[in-house]
Amino acid sequence: MSFVTDYAPASPAVAAEHFLRRLSVETDCSDVAAALRAGDADFVLLHVIGSPEAYARQHVPGALHLPHRQISAERMAEWPEETLFVVYCAGPHCNGADQAALKLARLGRPVKIMIGGVTGWADEGLPFAAGAAPGSLLAVAAE
Repeated sequence: MSFVTDYAPASPAVAAEHFLRRLSVETDCSDVAAALRAGDADFVLLHVIGSPEAYARQHVPGALHLPHRQISAERMAEWPEETLFVVYCAGPHCNGADQAALKLARLGRPVKIMIGGVTGWADEGLPFAAGAAPGSLLAVAAE
């Protein structure tokens, strides 16, 4: 017996429920990039960490800068209640996206975390935008 099988695997039904729950609260960099490239973003992408200067240096194209500490009912009223927010932070070593997602969920807002964050985006070889404006993946890819 190996360390892998020290604990019995879940039944397929339990595993399916587990992975469905994860996918309901997570997305990945590749899927976000594909939606942005296709002009098919049915979500608002939020860069939820750092200073305006750090955001201006590098962010995912199309992302709005809204640090998790600034998320409030008043601020989120800018968007319709059913708006899906996709949040990301620096990466696996950062919990800013978790903090943002928790705040949004507590405000009754649909939310997913883009797993990997900035680190995952870079690992995928995807382009970044710079400047104070969100930019677009199409504009960055054309440069």
